[in-house]
Amino acid sequence: MIDTVSKIKPSVRQLQAYTLRHFEAQVKINQNENPYDMPEAIKTEVYRTICQKAWSRYPAFVPSALIAKLAQFSGWKSDGILVGNGSNELIEAVLMVTVEHGSHVVIPQPTFTLYKLLTTVLGGESKEVFLTGNLEFDIPRLFEASARADVTIICSPNNPTGCIIQPSDLKELLKTTAGLVIVDEAYHEFSRQTAVPLLEQFENLIVLRTFSKAMAMAGLRVGYLLAHPELVQEISKAKLPYNLNVFSMAAAEAAIDHFDLLQPRIDLLIQERERLYRLLQGIPGVNPYPSQANFIALETPRKPGDLFSALYADGILVRDVSQYPMLGKFLRASVGSREENDRFLSALKKALEGPNEVDE
Repeated sequence: MIDTVSKIKPSVRQLQAYTLRHFEAQVKINQNENPYDMPEAIKTEVYRTICQKAWSRYPAFVPSALIAKLAQFSGWKSDGILVGNGSNELIEAVLMVTVEHGSHVVIPQPTFTLYKLLTTVLGGESKEVFLTGNLEFDIPRLFEASARADVTIICSPNNPTGCIIQPSDLKELLKTTAGLVIVDEAYHEFSRQTAVPLLEQFENLIVLRTFSKAMAMAGLRVGYLLAHPELVQEISKAKLPYNLNVFSMAAAEAAIDHFDLLQPRIDLLIQERERLYRLLQGIPGVNPYPSQANFIALETPRKPGDLFSALYADGILVRDVSQYPMLGKFLRASVGSREENDRFLSALKKALEGPNEVDE
């Protein structure tokens, strides 16, 4: 009998798959989703557009109309844009064309776990550069590690900590590294900061974005990549054909056309983030960290698993991130609506008043 599993690379067999257990809760603040759904006016326009298309036909091989809108929206040239089935597909595509056995990939930690997972699957070696004790990027160590790296991946604002890399530091990093630098801007709308202005100057910069967070389209899976055209041409070789369906394309185009309807909700989430952070600071034993994203990482006086369960029993679903490096006492809470945030705060206070309050 053939041992089929033995045909899988040993490095892959040792990995844990990227999974997330499904939970149902009245207040769902565990996946950094936008609590405000797409405005009905945009939905109606998308429905009308999609009903005029033949569903039996493939979408455009190159979604030129969407790319043209993205070029105007992002301020970058159209031949330097690649669209994908969420930014996750584009992360995979970039790493597929750059990482092989012996490649060195610098990854700050803690961060989005997919970076290291894919690097290992592709045979690369990840060099982890841990954040500072204040959960900020350790710039000197990042510079040192990236100088000899093939690829450096920076999530800014960083998931799950919310810290950002300053433009001056990123510019210096791009000057000193010999490799490519990927900046994952999944949450950039909440920081009002972007690396896009550096694209013209640095040909080794790749910027990733998504429609899943600020653009309220997590269920439709649309992402895009910005880089120099020569790089995009090579990365596109790892992209699957017809990777974006007609519905998602129509929704992305409508979201761009009507961004004026989305921006006030983004502004509201930023205001709520700051309010939530201030109120968390007032809860004894809780230590929230400043965030430029739409979530807050908070250090807790109870075991995170126990606190997660207590909150879930009260109808509040947060993310237990205690398995991440450096975050053994942490939960992460997405910024919800004002009502959801108030319910979370109330449930958190109640849970911390319960037994086993202090984790010795």
